[in-house]
Amino acid sequence: MAITACKAQHGDIDRTTVEQLNIDRYMGQWFEIARFDHSFERNLEKCRAIYTKLPDGKIVVENSGVNAHTGNFKLSVGKAKAGNKPGTLRVSFFWFFYSDYNILALGDNYDWSLVGSKSDKYLWILSRTPTLPKSTIEEILSIAQQRGYDTSKLIWVRQ
Repeated sequence: MAITACKAQHGDIDRTTVEQLNIDRYMGQWFEIARFDHSFERNLEKCRAIYTKLPDGKIVVENSGVNAHTGNFKLSVGKAKAGNKPGTLRVSFFWFFYSDYNILALGDNYDWSLVGSKSDKYLWILSRTPTLPKSTIEEILSIAQQRGYDTSKLIWVRQ
């Protein structure tokens, strides 16, 4: 897939989250389409995330992928809770240390999601399906670039 990407013209990242989020609609399986490189997912492909809301309102997060070099399956199970404003979650995969999970943009039908954090070093494009139409990818890239992300750093995940 040939996708044009460019570096944003300004250094500030717009971390504004979606104004409304139906958390029940957000639950379920997501495929990782693209991400910034980071150590905890390095060399992983076939990446998926499954969000399951429990009766008490807590959320179980299951992230999985396959190491492209070894073929080993990796599964990380964590927890999440609603943040203090719409479009935010607090996610933990280690004890009580929580990280920001900011839903920056969301498809009208909850069919894709652009996710960041308080750091500009993290960015994900997620989809309900293993692939997205080129026009949708271009729309998401445009949103990310307008927010100040350098989309040339995205790694496109093989599903």
